[in-house]
Amino acid sequence: MLTLLPIQLSPSFLLSYKYPSTTLHSSNPFSSQSRITMHSNYHSATMIMIPLFFLFLLTSSSMAALVQQQPLVLKYHNGDLLKGTVTVNLIWYGKFTPTQRSVIVDFLQSLNSPKPPQPSVSSWWKMTEKYKGGAGASTVIVGKQILDENYSLGKSLKNPQIVNLAAKGRFLPRTVNLVLTAKDVAVDGFCRSSCGRHGSTRGAARFAYAWVGNSETQCPGYCAWPFHQPVYGPQTPPLVAPNGDVGVDGMVINLATVLAGTVTNPFNNGYFQGPATAPLEAVSACTGAFGSGSYPGYPGNVLTDKSSGASYNAHGVNGRKYLVPAMWDPQTSQCSTLV
Repeated sequence: MLTLLPIQLSPSFLLSYKYPSTTLHSSNPFSSQSRITMHSNYHSATMIMIPLFFLFLLTSSSMAALVQQQPLVLKYHNGDLLKGTVTVNLIWYGKFTPTQRSVIVDFLQSLNSPKPPQPSVSSWWKMTEKYKGGAGASTVIVGKQILDENYSLGKSLKNPQIVNLAAKGRFLPRTVNLVLTAKDVAVDGFCRSSCGRHGSTRGAARFAYAWVGNSETQCPGYCAWPFHQPVYGPQTPPLVAPNGDVGVDGMVINLATVLAGTVTNPFNNGYFQGPATAPLEAVSACTGAFGSGSYPGYPGNVLTDKSSGASYNAHGVNGRKYLVPAMWDPQTSQCSTLV
């Protein structure tokens, strides 16, 4: 029997998926049993998966209310977490405007903003300090930024090329090398099976990495919901993006998901539910929920900016507003939202 609510299905239903060291699994988002094998030179990657269960979006709110939410448990597998100061190096692949880059950088800098208005991005990120495996929350700082506006590897990338781009960042402990691909860059699996992923390399130069793509022109109904109408399910009006950019505001949601997964399960032995080959992590276990009262197809009750009509649930630095997803709370074993 499938219990829907603990997974928080949504029009942009995102499951996690792990890549073992020599095999790349899955490609067909509509079959959980399908597997495509592909040799790789990296350790593991967790993917934000595109919906397998869009058919469940026909579930009504009244039906969802009849299903009592059960405790959701992410087991700690006694591995290292990324605690203390974590440097995030950015590799911008393709053309991003200065405004688009500032939205992403401001989000990262908002994670540890000292005294922001509430509710805030930093109070959302503070949830990570409840995950054992180190003391306190991860303090994120933005490291170096690398611009690759000339598409050095072309506009169609395979997964090993994402790792090669990530390797342009520093090989230091507690470092995450983040690859961000522009709206005209196709990445293997993007829009068909994932919106982003994270993983780690193996060997002496081991480092954690993540990737998120801009879905604006490729699949906003998959990877930028709820700022775009979903491909399947009830065609309710989309929310207004808080920074006026459907693709980049969607990237922020997916970045929040993979970054939370990176610090709480960086090396495939941290916090997750289920098998290591297909785990649910800190945020990917709670996808589709952004405010109280959420149910499949409805993001929940969020805040609205009176002047722009934009939807948000968190304040950031420089007057920014963002929509961040629910995160699993280890103390309550429930998905927690800011509003």
